[in-house]
Amino acid sequence: MLHLVLFILIFAPILFQMKQSILFLALILMVGKSAFSQVPTLSEKSKVSLLTCAAGDELYYAFGHSAFRVQDPTLGIDVVYNYGTFDFNRPNFYLNFVKGKLIYSLSRRNFDSFLFEYELEKRWVKEQIFDLSLAERNEMLQFFENNYLPENRDYLYDPLLNNCSSIVGDILIDQFGDSINFDGSYLEKRYTFRELVRQHLKINSWSAFGIDLAFGSVVDRKATLKEHMFLPYYAMKQIRNTTKDGKPLLERERIVLDYGKYVKNGSFAASPLFWFILLFLFTGVITYVDYKHKTRSRWLDFSLFLITGLIGLCLMLLWLATDHTSTPKNFNVLWAVPFHIFIAFVIIFQKQLPNWFSKYIWFAIASLGVLIILWIAEIQVFSPVLVPILLTMAIRYGYLLKFSKP
Repeated sequence: MLHLVLFILIFAPILFQMKQSILFLALILMVGKSAFSQVPTLSEKSKVSLLTCAAGDELYYAFGHSAFRVQDPTLGIDVVYNYGTFDFNRPNFYLNFVKGKLIYSLSRRNFDSFLFEYELEKRWVKEQIFDLSLAERNEMLQFFENNYLPENRDYLYDPLLNNCSSIVGDILIDQFGDSINFDGSYLEKRYTFRELVRQHLKINSWSAFGIDLAFGSVVDRKATLKEHMFLPYYAMKQIRNTTKDGKPLLERERIVLDYGKYVKNGSFAASPLFWFILLFLFTGVITYVDYKHKTRSRWLDFSLFLITGLIGLCLMLLWLATDHTSTPKNFNVLWAVPFHIFIAFVIIFQKQLPNWFSKYIWFAIASLGVLIILWIAEIQVFSPVLVPILLTMAIRYGYLLKFSKP
């Protein structure tokens, strides 16, 4: 997604059109700081299209991007309406991000400046031109310009339900109503939201693990046909399989920038699975040494319980104290138990474990059992990278249960 305007205009196109076109182009080159003083009437040569941009190396570029383009060579208009813009300098940006109240905005940019960023990053851009009447093209321009008014351009962002790509379907339905028909025959199957997100991330990456960790079971439901469009690549595929009044909406598709698929290479030694396996092996060795010497490594137990407890507390806050729609009902708290925070200090400060401690460990073991059942039943699908952590906790729970017996 385009979130930041890295470059303003590099140069002004050479103008050899009518005087009227020069005036309109001058308005466009203001880089979207204000709407047209008066929305122009498009000519027969005008086009309205959807731009789909390739994924990039940053997490916020990992899913690609969608934007609308309106062009009219007669008037010298060539602008991109981008619903994927946010501002780091907006007050309380990071707090709103955590709380699930992040505001995105519609921005308007000259097409050349929009494209230049993708040329620098060597990311492909494809354009799908809509088969619309002149009246419909003018109505869409009016819609975009009305959306671009300062009082209308901001909206509450949701990564799965309301983003730059999901808005594509919303706008088509808003503009054309029941005449628009989304054909889902191109889908091999309907995917869950989690499956759709994983299609764009390497499962053994920190970003994928973090997203899987934060997502609750609510994302393990199957997305509707239209909901698949929250991903730009699926929105692009859907446009190829959409009709308006029984005729294909897509008039023509072309490649604007042609670059290969971005492939991010990562070292296994830097992956979460590598480090979690090391943690499992390390815990296994320490537990074996403890067993042989009939001791308990309090520092290890304190670290495991405190860290997992803090993770669980964060997940509970995301579930109960934010407006995120994708984080409720997160059963990762069955292994990252928030109560572990308090138990960690019992473990570190008391050499002799209290009598009730064994009951708490049984509770923790039972929680792991419930998690496995939920996973098998696909009520919540957990990251496979999590397995070494579960084994680590299970080993230590088992030893602490044995150690706490009189």
